[in-house]
Amino acid sequence: MQLISDACGGLRLRISRVYSDSLEETVKSLLQSLGKLNRSYLTAVEEKLLSLIEREYGLIDQSPQTHRQ
Repeated sequence: MQLISDACGGLRLRISRVYSDSLEETVKSLLQSLGKLNRSYLTAVEEKLLSLIEREYGLIDQSPQTHRQ
């Protein structure tokens, strides 16, 4: 059970870091929907959407990651 609550807490943290009253209505609605999920993980599409919002609002690096060998 701890793993599930940690995962949910991480998701809530990510949402709360980006959520603001000044966001566009569509973005706010999406974040609110993600916050109401009854599971501890995001689907691939949900993860991409949340990551896009985080990048768009400057919360994560926008440069593509390169693989170094």
